[in-house]
Amino acid sequence: MTCGQERSNIDQIKREALGITQAAMPGGKRINLLKTMMTTACERNCYYCSFRAGRNYRRVTFKPEEMAASFMNMYRAGMVEGLFLSSGIIRGGVASQDKIIDTAEILRNKLGFRGYIHLKIMPGADRGQIYRTMQLASRASVNLEAPNNHRLSLLAPKKVFLKELLEPLKMMDEIRKNEPPHTTWNGRWASSSTQFVVGAAGESDVELLSTTDSLLKRYSLRRTYFMRFNPVVDTPLENQPAENPWRQHRLYQASYLLRDYGFDLEELPFLKDGQLPLAVDPKQAWARAHLAEEPVELNQANPEVLQRVPGIGPQGVKAILSARRSGTLRELTDLKAIGVNPGRPAPYVLLNGRRPTYQLPLF
Repeated sequence: MTCGQERSNIDQIKREALGITQAAMPGGKRINLLKTMMTTACERNCYYCSFRAGRNYRRVTFKPEEMAASFMNMYRAGMVEGLFLSSGIIRGGVASQDKIIDTAEILRNKLGFRGYIHLKIMPGADRGQIYRTMQLASRASVNLEAPNNHRLSLLAPKKVFLKELLEPLKMMDEIRKNEPPHTTWNGRWASSSTQFVVGAAGESDVELLSTTDSLLKRYSLRRTYFMRFNPVVDTPLENQPAENPWRQHRLYQASYLLRDYGFDLEELPFLKDGQLPLAVDPKQAWARAHLAEEPVELNQANPEVLQRVPGIGPQGVKAILSARRSGTLRELTDLKAIGVNPGRPAPYVLLNGRRPTYQLPLF
């Protein structure tokens, strides 16, 4: 390891210790985000959570003024560009949400911060609080944790799936659709997202992605996050094994197919047990079943068909359509010339009516 690499690793450890993480913004830009909580104390007893009630460890609580000032000090020092703010629940969701809102109001209205803020909506928050959160935030989120009420009862027995978690996501969508956005901090309503804990309650990928698909269609969620389960000492699930990180990765890939690539839930390559295959990404698995014998003619296919080919995403579709306006794609080198790596698409495409010659992978 070089001195430069060692310094980089040390810097990364320091950032993680301070709660600084990298987040992808719309358009692909990545920013350093301070991911923190108003308090690590909590009256809820979620079975998987390190902050659950009754767990023996030191708790930390910030006042809104303290949180806002600490963030702005890090922002002015160039350490972070945005804030992700959540909280444990003390004296109910309404009181906890007030602290989050107060912090955001100080940042926006007193300290003049105009950058990215992601705010959590606490279970039990009322509609007025949800409205105000969306006025102040760039993104607001409600963690469903589980895909349905049965699975949630195995994870967080004090949370109410429909009223406390699903209903706020519905309210957020109604606000975006029915309320004028001119009162928000930037003239746009906050986008919304949710998160699932994966592998702690015996849920299948079909369950997780069925709920994801419904949320994308009904409530215009911008993104679903998947957090693989890792056991925490001194919690009821401390002896349960950690979830395979590849499962989390495949769930993200499948959710993007539903959100961005026009796939229906029924088209995803679920196995008989309701799980996605871990050895191959879901788009590749679908292509092997549907395109291996019926390849896509890149010179004629419409955008919706093109983006179903492995290795061709939205940018690749744009590049192919642009290239077609000035000529015919005849060889894999033509794809490479327009910025599309030909390796993954090659088995599933035709170029000017012919299957391209390509090197089979050794492994």
